[in-house]
Amino acid sequence: MIRAVLERLADLVNADASLVRRGRYLSTRFLVETGAVAWLVTVHEGRVTALERGPFLLREWTFAVRASEDAWRRFWEPVPAAGYHDLFALTKGGHARVEGDLRPLMANLRYVKDVLTKPRRSA
Repeated sequence: MIRAVLERLADLVNADASLVRRGRYLSTRFLVETGAVAWLVTVHEGRVTALERGPFLLREWTFAVRASEDAWRRFWEPVPAAGYHDLFALTKGGHARVEGDLRPLMANLRYVKDVLTKPRRSA
């Protein structure tokens, strides 16, 4: 399920013109880790231009969001339970970690949160 969700991420994001416009000033590469599997998400001016499945050796990324498969499954439910409804709720509850250079994440927080919740709306 996780793999199918993440493989659709680029199409879901790029089809949403308002989301792409909101992220138009962001070009970065970030890591989404689902248990033991890492996914590298490349964003260029708000569009997801590449999505690669790890493992990665010496690949550069700006920030990472790491959580278990169960936490991501619960996060992507159509109506997630309290503590799984938001990226920072996941971290506060100890279900996820956010690491790396947080400046691009915080400067584009709404965009990144909407990218990560995009699969939820299509569930």
